Amino acid sequence: MAGLSRRTFLSMAGAAAAFGAGASRSASGHAGQASGPPAILGGTPVRTAPFPTWPVSDTLEEQALAGVLRSGRWNRSSRTDAFEREYAALTGAAHCLATANGTSALLTALAVLDVGPGDEVIVPPYTFVATINAVLQRLALPVFIDSDIDTFQVDARRIEAAITPMTKLIIPVHLGGSAADLDTILPLARSRGIPVLEDACQAHLGEWRGRKVGSLGLAGAFSFQASKNLNSGEGGALITSDTKLAEAAYAFHNNSTPRGGGGFAYRGPGLNLRITEFQAAVLSSQLTRLAAQAARREENGAYLTRQLVGIDGIAPAKMYAGCTRNAYHLYMFRYDATTFGGLPREGFLRALRAEGIPASGGYTPLNKAASVAGTLASKAYARIYSSDTLAALADRNLCPANDRLCREAVWLAQTMLLGSRADMDDVAAAVRRIQAGGAAIARTLSS
Repeated sequence: MAGLSRRTFLSMAGAAAAFGAGASRSASGHAGQASGPPAILGGTPVRTAPFPTWPVSDTLEEQALAGVLRSGRWNRSSRTDAFEREYAALTGAAHCLATANGTSALLTALAVLDVGPGDEVIVPPYTFVATINAVLQRLALPVFIDSDIDTFQVDARRIEAAITPMTKLIIPVHLGGSAADLDTILPLARSRGIPVLEDACQAHLGEWRGRKVGSLGLAGAFSFQASKNLNSGEGGALITSDTKLAEAAYAFHNNSTPRGGGGFAYRGPGLNLRITEFQAAVLSSQLTRLAAQAARREENGAYLTRQLVGIDGIAPAKMYAGCTRNAYHLYMFRYDATTFGGLPREGFLRALRAEGIPASGGYTPLNKAASVAGTLASKAYARIYSSDTLAALADRNLCPANDRLCREAVWLAQTMLLGSRADMDDVAAAVRRIQAGGAAIARTLSS
């Protein structure tokens, strides 16, 4: 109880007494029932057992890394070529280019599509900042489209009204492993002659109408960063079935040297965004587990949804009808404090963690991020765009539904879905227990 004031301690103790004795606990670390007071009020946590750790590896990765080490070829070589073939085949794309990270994949695509000053790029406000950073690095304008609060995805119905003659690219993000509404986005983009770059960095093996996401637009970007479902610490990939784009992307990521160019055969602007053989070797090893892990996440995600939809005030993220497979990089739901005795979301998150359920509140509104505002106010942007253009962009970029989403969202990490059904039962039991004690928790935390 170190760090608690006497007043807070007495308040917690009184609230705990009102709920009765704590729950019994099995040797596995799962509570027999979610009876008793919430853990944050002094009760026994719903669970003490840890969720599955990440990453998963064994001698397969060790042997692969040792093989690269002994080969003396640590830079991009045959291991990278092999992984690119494997990942292209897995996603159904004709070409795969492995890159240093997911941001590199996005930046490479924007460069070869000649996105630059004066261009507008349609993006969602609910995504990791790398999606927006790639646009800003090209000195283009990010045009934010409000979120569909039910799915956590970009509201594709709002894209058409945001298109102008300056629109150069649409970047839908398949957030959390689910899919954006490609049935709306792709036909609209085709009719306007605007390419679609799918940000599938969180959606390895996700599907839209039976096809892997990332393969339906002109190109798709993936991340293999440490938290991702396919992981090499860092790393990324760009997939496409457009051979011309694939070769241009290879040259750009290779300091403007084309495939087989050798020496100093520069062909224009470029950067060094190459992956290493060590990362490629780890990725090929990780691929051997990806399908089984994806199946486990999908099964547990669907099971957890069946549990949570019955709890008033908890709204699991919905999927569009075309999303035939959710990769579940995140399990996301919205939280309504009014059905939990007025307990604010931060208090709900604290109470969940006390029950042994790690959770977070997810993203903040990128359209309001200081980093984005600062970039748009920078010397470079001031030289390219008029003050009227930038002021109008600020008005265009208002996203009220996303503001609400950012206030209500709750995330569970993909590793939690690699556990058992009993683990999912614990999540639901913890939510129910907190709901029963929500008013008492709110009083305690505000005292």
